[in-house]
Amino acid sequence: MSSSAAGLPTPEGPGSVLGAPNLADGFTDVFTSRYVDTGELCQHVVTGGDGAPLLLVHGWPETWYAWRLLMLGPARDFQVVAPDQRGCGLSGKPTGGYDTATLASDLVALMDALGHRRFAVVGHDTGMWIGYALAADHPDRVDRLAVAEAAMPGVSPSPPLFGTSAANDRLWHFAFNRLADVNEQLVRGREEVYFGFQFAKAANKLAGDTVSCYVDGLATDPDALRGSFAAYRALDATIEQNERRKARRLTLPVLTIGGAEGIGEGAANTMRLTADDVQSVVVSDCGHYCLEEAPNEILAALTGFLAPYRQSA
Repeated sequence: MSSSAAGLPTPEGPGSVLGAPNLADGFTDVFTSRYVDTGELCQHVVTGGDGAPLLLVHGWPETWYAWRLLMLGPARDFQVVAPDQRGCGLSGKPTGGYDTATLASDLVALMDALGHRRFAVVGHDTGMWIGYALAADHPDRVDRLAVAEAAMPGVSPSPPLFGTSAANDRLWHFAFNRLADVNEQLVRGREEVYFGFQFAKAANKLAGDTVSCYVDGLATDPDALRGSFAAYRALDATIEQNERRKARRLTLPVLTIGGAEGIGEGAANTMRLTADDVQSVVVSDCGHYCLEEAPNEILAALTGFLAPYRQSA
């Protein structure tokens, strides 16, 4: 299997480090974009730093850019790896392979290509689904796992169809995103409306140019909407996989993070159904997009949790 970027262009435009808006001073001195072809998928990944490898797995409807406010600090102690998932950002968007077993295998192949045998994982939103799959399916590869702000199909109790209006506002996209074709027909040309509604779930409003960075990427790539919805369309397979995964509980350390105005203790309650060693942090005055709403608080929680891994690696 090839893991070389030879012959691939250097990512320079929108979606890459060089094309991303509002990066911190010094960011581009530490981090670079590259393509890695693992033979199964061409993946765009942002890497930088020195030390033990740390894999950051973004959520929906975002890209690696969701981690930008957290990356410089850890780069002093870790080799930070922030990919665009299959179907997202500048990574390949094949028609299949969006169940979490395959999405996790994509990232194992990426870490193999980068020379990282064992690593820590942090996942947000759908990145929590993939992080769990990584730890459960590849227990010899993941040292510790931190996850934030997600319910997990096949593990979390299913919410009622006729719940409160507030719950419906938070969760209706699960059913909508799973539809075949009609969701793309309804959203195409109206990406700002649909995804703008999703980003409005932040308790602390995200900057307009941040939202535009995500929305423009979804609107300009003709395959982006399909790639965005694909992990939801694969939920039948993911649910079946998670039901099998629950039979073997995780023994590695797990940190869960929730926003007090988001899922709160929900991520902790979910992971306690699957793991023996779960620590929980709930961040006050913070909603679903905690990486961008409260980066300092999230970084403080991750720093303490990852310290034993950093010291032992």
